[in-house]
Amino acid sequence: MIDRYDWPGGHEALWRFGPDTGPVVLLLLPPFEEANRLRTFAVGLLRALADRGIAGMLPDLPGQGESLLATDAVTLGDWRSAVTALVEATDRPVISAAIRAAVLLDTDAAVAGRWQLAPQPGDRMVRELARVAGGIDRGAPVVEIAGNRIAGPLLSDLAAAVPDAAHPLRIVRLGTDPDHADLRLDAAPLWRRSEPGDDPALVALLADDLAAWSRACVGW
Repeated sequence: MIDRYDWPGGHEALWRFGPDTGPVVLLLLPPFEEANRLRTFAVGLLRALADRGIAGMLPDLPGQGESLLATDAVTLGDWRSAVTALVEATDRPVISAAIRAAVLLDTDAAVAGRWQLAPQPGDRMVRELARVAGGIDRGAPVVEIAGNRIAGPLLSDLAAAVPDAAHPLRIVRLGTDPDHADLRLDAAPLWRRSEPGDDPALVALLADDLAAWSRACVGW
């Protein structure tokens, strides 16, 4: 079901999945091009959660997806305000499920638990963007990276941002990623592909883990 949610700067599209009772998983995609590569995968994951009796939400954040706000006008504060407003407007326990640099977006939200897939701190994200662009002029008001016009102040804020490590927290990583993980799965990261893709086997494994974690966080 397609709905809308309000945040202090406007309103954005929201896709809802699953039952009307129990906890709700708020799935947050990483910004910019990685979100495009992962959207099919994200929808499949939320449908798989619905099959397991867990509801889900997939928002368009300000300046992303079908948002009317220009990408080069958005701030990190806008993203965090939108996530917080969506959590506050939900009358059920919310579990945030953040992929990659999306872990930087739920830091102000009062969620019942956090589930992070391959969490990426902001400085690492900005270094990757700089490699894609062949370098970034940090003093420029706007830079263009892979077709996205990004405000310089947003890049600076992202470079200083870190994930929220408050518990309950569960971290899942893929392949040979050496950083700490509560669960490690032998699968290739979809965000590394040049085109959008899917991995049904990985979706099933992640849905099992996320459903169990969501129930554990709220005792349901």
